[in-house]
Amino acid sequence: MLMKSSSTTTHKFTYGTYSYDYELERQERKTLSLTVNPDKSIVLKCPNEASDDKVEAFLTRKWGWLEKQLNFFKKANGKSSIKEYVSGESFYYLGRQYKMAVKKAKGDKVALTKGKLLVSTSKSVSDGDNNKKLLNTWFDEKRAKVFSDRFTEMKKLFDFKVMPELGIRKMKARWGSFLSKEKIFLNPKLIHTSKDCIDYVIVHELCHMRYKNHDKKFYSFLDEKYPGWKKVKEKLEHNYK
Repeated sequence: MLMKSSSTTTHKFTYGTYSYDYELERQERKTLSLTVNPDKSIVLKCPNEASDDKVEAFLTRKWGWLEKQLNFFKKANGKSSIKEYVSGESFYYLGRQYKMAVKKAKGDKVALTKGKLLVSTSKSVSDGDNNKKLLNTWFDEKRAKVFSDRFTEMKKLFDFKVMPELGIRKMKARWGSFLSKEKIFLNPKLIHTSKDCIDYVIVHELCHMRYKNHDKKFYSFLDEKYPGWKKVKEKLEHNYK
């Protein structure tokens, strides 16, 4: 029996101010089909000979349906957001979704391997409380390094003589906070977003070093320091809120 040839590549679809990554599967088929999975991943299957323009036109025609499906799963996932911290559940890290796999081991460890969050535990693999503790510790470590690294890079955009310190604080409705010229805070949930979103929040808060209020001067300064911030902000609010 002959196997049908196919190939899968990752692409980006932009419509207006929205932008989504999707998997394009070229197969020996005659039609194009679009699927949105519960984890909000997008898969488009098309004939091997389909042109890029044809794929783009198809996605544009399907925009209304695509947005409807994404919003449906976003709401559904929000309603079932209580995690049990067992194998098979998904978690976001730097804008990508990873499935968690828990295995029995002599020592406790969490690592990203082969596209999965692998939790090695010396206790029972079904011990959700312990798995949660291990995973949260891993996120804390990643959060400290990633936030520090991005803060160091974004500071280079400014010529302030004195820079504020960076802190982490849980916030219900804000991604960042400018406390004073001595301290800015980032929401710990930012570790689940993409790096450009983290950068945008940092730059936004640093702009408050010069302009306290969100007036025209502030946004002009933000435009200068982080061109394209509106698109990133929209992605942040739309995908991760």
